[in-house]
Amino acid sequence: MTEVNNLGTITILKDGKEVECDILFTFRNDNFKKQYVGYTDHSIDANGRKNIYVNAYDPNQGFGNLEDITNQEELKMIQKVLEKLANSI
Repeated sequence: MTEVNNLGTITILKDGKEVECDILFTFRNDNFKKQYVGYTDHSIDANGRKNIYVNAYDPNQGFGNLEDITNQEELKMIQKVLEKLANSI
């Protein structure tokens, strides 16, 4: 996993509105042959924690075409990455 600082922002559509989000990290996973971006819109969940979203993306196309993660094994891998990041803070 590679963390990159100062990645900037991306704009997503949320509830039909454009929302600017801060990019928190990117990483590549060779098992799934994909690259991922983690970002936040600074919204807070029901437990009082900041929402963090992770999507796959094609680095040749940038962050314009984010891919939803639906594969359960991929979701488990991403959960482990988030836990590792949380433990490193």
